[in-house]
Amino acid sequence: MAEPLLHPHRALLDEELSRLRSIVSDMGEFVDGAITRAMQGLTERNVSLCAKVIAEDALLNEQQRDLREIAFTVVLTQTPVARDLREIMGLLYMSSELERMGDHCVSIAKIARNLADLPELKGYVDLPKMAQFCSERVRTILAAVVSRDVLAARQIAASDDRVDRVYHRLFDDLIQMMTDDVTTVYRATNLVFIAHHLERIADRVTNIAEDLVFLEAGRIEDLG
Repeated sequence: MAEPLLHPHRALLDEELSRLRSIVSDMGEFVDGAITRAMQGLTERNVSLCAKVIAEDALLNEQQRDLREIAFTVVLTQTPVARDLREIMGLLYMSSELERMGDHCVSIAKIARNLADLPELKGYVDLPKMAQFCSERVRTILAAVVSRDVLAARQIAASDDRVDRVYHRLFDDLIQMMTDDVTTVYRATNLVFIAHHLERIADRVTNIAEDLVFLEAGRIEDLG
């Protein structure tokens, strides 16, 4: 059965959908910046920057609350169907993933704050590179969402192994470091935690890719 092309309040519905898309885009840009700031807080031992990441997470949470309120209001008052309803649900899922990415950035910033006064470990191993990969994935999935590019979403999900390879190499290096020198255990363990948070951010990008496929194609695919 063909999906209905017209909604009785099309102009108003389009306006609300545009607002939802804009919020998701803003949340994605915020997360990209939070990753960068959290890692700068670590590598530059900048406690003030870490505090900024932690405090500003409230803004991301507020954006998600705004999106949820708009989405639920649209569903209740305009009864969208088919593709429109699917888009609302997809954007809700995406906002949830972005909000959780923000939580991971907060966790990284808190760890970085705790390590600020301690000696650096080998240039923080490959963490800056891993964070850069994560930021790139956030930016590319946002571009795919804006352009509604399902092929790009699948390609982005398929590239997750690059982050995984860095994570596993970094994990092995840190374990070896702790084995060789027990005085590094506290610092190295915390760097493992940071790597885990970055790996989870990358995984959530894949989840957003799956949400985009659902939004556009109307089916759930496991891209992980």
